[in-house]
Formats: sequence, structure tokens, C-alpha cells
Amino acid sequence: DGYPQLSAYERKRLKNITENAKFFASLKLHEVAARLRKIATKGQTNVTKRAKPKKAEDETVRRRSMRLQRVEPSGIPMLEVPAQPGAEEEYPQVPAGPLPMVPENQLENSKLTEDLLTTWMRISETKPDGTEKRTCDMKRYQYSLNSMVLSEDNVKKVVKNRICSIAIHPSESTIFVAAGDKYGQIGLWNVNCKTEEGAHVFIPHNYSVNCMHFSPFNPAHLLSLSHDALRCGDVTRAVFDEIYRSEESLSSFDFLEDNASTAIVGYWDGNVAVVDRRTPGTSLELSANIGFKITRTVHVHPVNKQYFIAAGSVDVCIYDVRYLKSDGNKPVSTLKGHTKSVASAYFSPVTGNRVVTVCADDKLSSLSPTIAVLSTFRHNNNTGRWLTRFRAIWDPKQEDCFVVGSMARPRQIEIFQDTGKLLHSFYNVDCLGSVCSINVVHPSKNILVGGNSSGRLHVF
Repeated sequence: DGYPQLSAYERKRLKNITENAKFFASLKLHEVAARLRKIATKGQTNVTKRAKPKKAEDETVRRRSMRLQRVEPSGIPMLEVPAQPGAEEEYPQVPAGPLPMVPENQLENSKLTEDLLTTWMRISETKPDGTEKRTCDMKRYQYSLNSMVLSEDNVKKVVKNRICSIAIHPSESTIFVAAGDKYGQIGLWNVNCKTEEGAHVFIPHNYSVNCMHFSPFNPAHLLSLSHDALRCGDVTRAVFDEIYRSEESLSSFDFLEDNASTAIVGYWDGNVAVVDRRTPGTSLELSANIGFKITRTVHVHPVNKQYFIAAGSVDVCIYDVRYLKSDGNKPVSTLKGHTKSVASAYFSPVTGNRVVTVCADDKLSSLSPTIAVLSTFRHNNNTGRWLTRFRAIWDPKQEDCFVVGSMARPRQIEIFQDTGKLLHSFYNVDCLGSVCSINVVHPSKNILVGGNSSGRLHVF
């Protein structure tokens, strides 16, 4: 009404603006906004702010197990790199030098141990009648294979852990077997003794017994090789002598002479060494770099003893020991054909004109050192980490036939001709239910021994 110059529309508009201003003023929005800002800045911190952590001295100590603290029950801190699981608690560390031939159970069954060692000594005094290596025709040979059976009495656990090597005594009157396991145990078993006392366990090594042989010159001597030492168990003196000790890890060995006085030794780092048992002390005669990354097996030619074959990564090579030097060694012959790591390579027993190899590429090969590959065929060698790798070994009585473990079911041990033909499968569903990775064949009798990863031997 105080603006007569305005039109009716303008007066109406101004009136609405005035009334709206009074209405919003009555709401006191500026105070609400200020209060909301205060809540947003102050109240928000009260809602989301986390409590300050207590000082270290005020905090209660949380209980942690000794295992997580890596502390022994005695309070002594554990080593950063633990020893082999269970090995230290079960078996004390074996010292260097000669060890008495006393079984694991000490003197509890001393009379029974004496009986076992007396049997070993007695059968070692008798030389086998047929010392010459012989072969027979294939039909007759297959007939002998079919006659070999496994009974419950001929299955026995002789060591506690996984078997890594087996040796069989050449006696033709008594079946006497030695088995070496993963933690340095050697089990001796008189198979003809059908009682529990027929086997005893000795601990001459700290680590896995990778290779064992009864001396071909004197079977009263059992030579065994572990990662750190090569020993000779002499039953006539009831002692495990130390022949060679090394700071490097040893993998295998073989005799360079018929009298077993010298040996070629392989290392896991690829080198080889010559050891002479007649030399005083435990040192080597020669160390040679042959250019391998790994040397898993070494084997001496049965006729021309100056030659040995070494198998390692992808390499399979033959060397002349007479020309070995510390470095720059060249092979006499190189056998080609494998694409992955080779587990073993061995000369045939009579002439040495063949070589059988086992490889991680799931192949078995029969080769000639002078010609080339005779046959290669597929074979499941995928044993995994819990089983010892397969090693194909020749039957000492047959020039062209070899034995190897099998992953097939029912569990079995297979024997092949060098052509790749499967001649026979040894199995018994009642007595053999495991993989026998390591096998050995008697040099003159129809006897086969297979060892599994639980320390059990099976004698066909």
C-alpha cells in the first residue's frame, strides 16, 4: 500500500516476497545451519575417531607358542635352517672315523646280532662256483622268470625310512641283503632266517645311503656311500671303516678294479673323484671336473675297466679314467637322446656293449656306445618327491635284459629286453602293494629284491 505507483501485479509479487522472508526468518535457518556445521565438524570426530593405541609399556604381552618363537623347550633359540625332520631326535650324529658294527638297539640282542654277523662272515668265505658271467636263450630265461614268486615270509621292513640303495650278497647258499635308507641306516637281512631276529639295523651314516655294493673281491666287505662319506663295513673286524670323507655332497660310486681297491666317485655338483683304499687317510687321489651340472650315477665298464659312464642332467658321457685331469676333460663318447634329467646309466654286464638309461622325460633307452640308440620307449618314470627315482639295472646273468620299477597297478617290477619288449612283470597283489623304486638281481641265482619308500624289501 505504500507504493501507489506500482501496478497490481507488482504489488502482489512484493507482498509474496515479504511474507516469504518473514516465514524463513521465523525458521531461523542460519542458526540451524550453524548447528549442523558444528555437529559435522565436532560430532563426526566423536563417531568415527578410533581410540589411540596404548603405549608399549601399558600393553599386555600376548602369549606366543615356543614353536612360533622358534625356541626349544630348554629356551635355546633354534637354528634358522632346521635339520632333517626327525633325524636328529631319532639318530644322534655319527662321528667321523671308524665305527663299531653295533646295531641300533645296542646290546639288547647281542647274541642275535652275533648270529647275523657270523652268517655274513661264513657265507663270505665260500666263493661262488660259476664266477663267469653267462647268458641263456630267451625262452629258457623267460621260463626262469615265471618260476620266481613272492611269499609273505619274503617281505620285511628292514629300515625305518625310504630305501635309497640295495646290495645283495653273491652267496649261492644264503640270501643275504643290505638296504640303505634316507637317514643313514643300513639294514642287514638274512632272508633264510624266517624269524623277527633275521634283520638288524646299523647307523654308519648321517645322511641318505645313495649307493651300496658288496665287494666283488671280498664280500665280507660292504661299501656304502652317503652324502659326506664312503665307508666299508668289514664283518671280520666288526667295524665300519671310513675310506673317504668329503665336504662336498657325494652321489654314487663304482669299483675301478676287480680287487675293489680303487673307486670312481660321483658328486652332486657334477665332479668325479678317484679314491684309493690302499692310501692312508680319508683323502682322494684326484678330483676332476667333467662339465656336468649334476652327476647322479657313475658305472665302470665290465671288461675295459679304464672306461666309466656318468649320467647327470641331460648328459650321458663315457670317460677314460687314465686321462682325467682337474679340468678340461673331454668325453670319449656322448650318448644323445634325452631332453630332461637322467636318473641313471649302466653298462650291460657281460660285454658292456649296451647302456640302459632312465630319464625324467618318461623314456627308457637302450644305447650302444659306438652305434647310437638301439631302442627308446615310453615308461612312466614320474615317481614324484616322495618316492626314490627309478634306476634301470641289468640282470647280471643276461646281457640284454634289465629290471626297472613301475608305477602301474597292480604294483609290480618289470623286466624288459633291450628292444623294449616287456618280458615279465613281477607282482603279488597280496604281498606287494607299493612302488619298488630300487631293485637288485642276484649275480648267479634267480633272485630279485625290490625296495619301497617305507623301508620294506620284497624278495622274489
